[in-house]
Amino acid sequence: MPDLKWDDVSIDFDVDLRELQGQERLDVLMDVFRLIGRRLGKSVLLSAEGDLGHPDLGFDVDADRVVLMVNPNDPRM
Repeated sequence: MPDLKWDDVSIDFDVDLRELQGQERLDVLMDVFRLIGRRLGKSVLLSAEGDLGHPDLGFDVDADRVVLMVNPNDPRM
C-alpha cells in the first residue's frame, strides 16, 4: 500500500515498485493518478526517488491522459 505525505504544494506517494508488477497493477495506479489529477485540476507525476525534477510517467491534466514523460532512448533509463 502506498505511503502518503501531504503539504500545500504537493502530494507525495511512496510506491514500492515490487508491488507494481504487471500492466493491471500499473493501470490501477494510473487510475488513481487520473482521479486525483481531474479532481484537483493538476498534473500528477511519477518520478524515481531523489529525481523529482525528472518525472518518468504521469497524468497530464491538459491532455487528460497518462503520458510517458521521458525519452525511451535516454541512457538513464
